[in-house]
Amino acid sequence: MTATDLTAFNRDEVQRRTLRVVVASQVLGGAGLAAGISVGALLAEEMLDTGGLAGLPTALFTLGSALSAFLVGRFTQRLGRRYGLGLGFAAGGIGAIGVVIAAVTGSIPLLFASLFIYGAGTATNLQARYAGTDLATPQTRAKAVSVAMVSTTLGAVAGPNLIAPLGRLADSLGIPTLAGPFLLAAAAYLAAGAVFLIFLKPDPYLLARALDVAEHPATDAAPSKPGRGAWVGGIVMALGHIAMVAIMTMTPVHMRAHGHGLDAVGLVIGLHIGAMYLPSLVTGVLVDRYGRIPMAIASGVTLLAAGIVAAVAPAESLGLLILALTLLGLGWNFGLIAGTSLVVDATVPANRPRTQGTIDVGIALAGAGAGLGSGVVASALSFAALSFIGGMLALALVPTLLFVRPRRTA
Repeated sequence: MTATDLTAFNRDEVQRRTLRVVVASQVLGGAGLAAGISVGALLAEEMLDTGGLAGLPTALFTLGSALSAFLVGRFTQRLGRRYGLGLGFAAGGIGAIGVVIAAVTGSIPLLFASLFIYGAGTATNLQARYAGTDLATPQTRAKAVSVAMVSTTLGAVAGPNLIAPLGRLADSLGIPTLAGPFLLAAAAYLAAGAVFLIFLKPDPYLLARALDVAEHPATDAAPSKPGRGAWVGGIVMALGHIAMVAIMTMTPVHMRAHGHGLDAVGLVIGLHIGAMYLPSLVTGVLVDRYGRIPMAIASGVTLLAAGIVAAVAPAESLGLLILALTLLGLGWNFGLIAGTSLVVDATVPANRPRTQGTIDVGIALAGAGAGLGSGVVASALSFAALSFIGGMLALALVPTLLFVRPRRTA
């Protein structure tokens, strides 16, 4: 199908098909994503025999996701969403297999290398949200992002709650208990990649680019620079990601240190991830209706509330930990959808994937720093101090938005 053949009706049909493919892949990708978040820190703590480096797995797979975000953006710019996203998920699945082998053999270097590669799945899962926006209208972009994100919920919530059963399965196979969820991650990421490679036809980005060139012939020859709204959106997402990763990474370690079992850890992280993705359909409508800036401000305020609740919650209070992590996920959700919409608004198809990839590199690096620093801060100070610092940092996005008003572009 060429751009000249794409009537308004066909465009709607392709958009609906694209969203169906994204939904299927994101259900699978969410399960793969949840494994590393839930037990990555615990596995490192067990293999390294120290809690001070418990944030290292998050740092490694977020560093890996940074490189992958760059590569996925460049592949998409050249080859389309189908290959960029399909190959990214496949790499994440290979990394998950490597983590399992590292746990079985006790190889720390292999563990580190595999976690780095596993980060490709994290980056791809995040970049898949852009696939739904390629053919969306400016008035429905946030909703398109939300459809991609909410579909992650089923796998992402189920994943952490399968920690205990997967641990028992791993035990029966002679694999260390905490490596069990990475078995699920491997299968889920490889399946998500296959969905994109097989079913994302026609490619929505290639069609959107062809349409833009047909309507604006000069665009392909001289791609414009992204508007400053793209970088404002990147700041919104990066600050929210830092707060979320820092607090979330150390919550399982904090809980295990105070007598909570794996089932309780899985419940808290599962509800946290549910809050990251499940409200997306409502958030998308709010962002489209009330604007990107107001919802970004709501993100900062919600993340601050999450940090305060986590800081004051007694370690034995499962209910307050659930509340804190739920608010943490919700604040991240507000920021990601508002920030993503700012990025898409301020770009055109000729520069969009490259800009998206570059911004996601920054987000991933911010998360890597937060993951690595979280263990150090929690060990040197406390989990409460880490939570409060994370909440205050997230609130810093509010003055950024007030002083830097992005121009909106179609």
